Amino acid sequence: MYPIQKDKALGRRGFVQKSALGAVAFGIGFPRIAKATSKKGELSIESSATNLARAIKSGYLSSAELLQDYLARIAEVNPAINAVVATCPERALEEAKKADASIAAAKKTGPLHGVPFTIKDSLDTQGVVTTAGTLGYTTRIPDYDATVVARLRAAGAILIGKTNTPEFTLGGGGKGTINLIYGQTFNPHNTAHSPSGSSGGAGAIVAACGSAFDIGSDFGGSIRGPAHANGICGIKPTTGRVPRTGHWPGYGGAFDAYQQLGPLTRYVEDLSTIMEIISGPDFRDAGVIPAVLGDPISVPLNELRIAYYDNNELSTPTDETLQMIADVIEVLEPKVASIIEDYHGGDHVVYPLRDQITEADGGAWLERLLEKAGTSKPSAGLMRRINGEPIPTPDFTALLEKQDAFRSKMASWFSQYDIIICPANASPSRRLDDTSSTGGGYTRVYNLTGWPAAVVRASEAPNGMPIGLQIVGRPFKEDHVLAVAKEIEKAFGGWKKPDML
Repeated sequence: MYPIQKDKALGRRGFVQKSALGAVAFGIGFPRIAKATSKKGELSIESSATNLARAIKSGYLSSAELLQDYLARIAEVNPAINAVVATCPERALEEAKKADASIAAAKKTGPLHGVPFTIKDSLDTQGVVTTAGTLGYTTRIPDYDATVVARLRAAGAILIGKTNTPEFTLGGGGKGTINLIYGQTFNPHNTAHSPSGSSGGAGAIVAACGSAFDIGSDFGGSIRGPAHANGICGIKPTTGRVPRTGHWPGYGGAFDAYQQLGPLTRYVEDLSTIMEIISGPDFRDAGVIPAVLGDPISVPLNELRIAYYDNNELSTPTDETLQMIADVIEVLEPKVASIIEDYHGGDHVVYPLRDQITEADGGAWLERLLEKAGTSKPSAGLMRRINGEPIPTPDFTALLEKQDAFRSKMASWFSQYDIIICPANASPSRRLDDTSSTGGGYTRVYNLTGWPAAVVRASEAPNGMPIGLQIVGRPFKEDHVLAVAKEIEKAFGGWKKPDML
């Protein structure tokens, strides 16, 4: 166990759980409304979490009213997208009323005071069901919050629900976000399309304004893929920036450096706000270091040296993706020190190398997860990862040496630049019934290097599906990444409301 935060635990009646085929009972005591708005002036559930917190702390907006509107929006959109798999409305309302009362009493408040949020179901939540998408954990209720959840709640944010994830974040296969407990999650821009994964539930509900923000996990693109597919913002922090305590899978092991936790939001400013809260050691996850987190506002864009590429020679980009890169370069060129077309060529190395390393033990590390959860029936997406044969130990250690040599080569290449601009994916979110091969994406290489990488919507396809731009920075230079992301958001509009709203 990890004693991070001791709150009064909810009983079974305190959360609402949805089965794969059943209906959802959302918003206890709250009426379903067609268009949920908690507006005063320009403020609504569509506003940034940062602005909502300011409004609540000033007494301009009620946290309890805002909570009701978010729950109403979930009730409105979730039957179509199946993104939120559990809610805790009674506890959330109690916390929202306390948040409003503390403002009236002029008590000290945190940076996200009174702002409702959801959390990916691979992260433990004290008193609220956490399944990690695996059947053995269907009714599991943790005693403690994951570190990032505890920090967000300590900052005043109010948990309202859990969002769908594939089994242990790895069992989605080509369907993006799907598991044997809750079923398939769908894209709010077009429910025939994938929300990507593994943070597809988080990406879908944030895009549909059913939550102010969410926290995703990224093992090979699982924050950036959903940000791209759902037209929102997301950042995978530098390896060692954010504790993974309370996440399934957690820290440690041969693949420790690949997995990072980071926010999914509608606005770039919220990425900065949340990163300040969730970063830094918790003295449980030994991979996290006390590195300084810079302020994006202080970054001089005119000093940044940028490399860009539009084709990784594994996945052929669509015409709209190519045009997005060209348009972005045109916008950035007069504002930065230099912008040069240059591709490191790393994807050709990373795709076979990552597969060889993660499959080296024949899937024994996944079998240990299943055994710990008591899951006897894994998802098909997970099964395909655990049917291999272990390789000899000398071969495995040789792979690790090859990985470190690759990291060194990439670091040397990056020494001449500050930022990389490239696609988040070769194409927009594809239809769920499209089973054709993609050849490889544009995100996985940066899990292996450990560099911070964000995605922000910068274009869309003729069918209306969003297209995200990927922005990569040097280690622990999230401020550079977010400064460029903010400039792209300003130029191209960022998040766009789905047609279903």
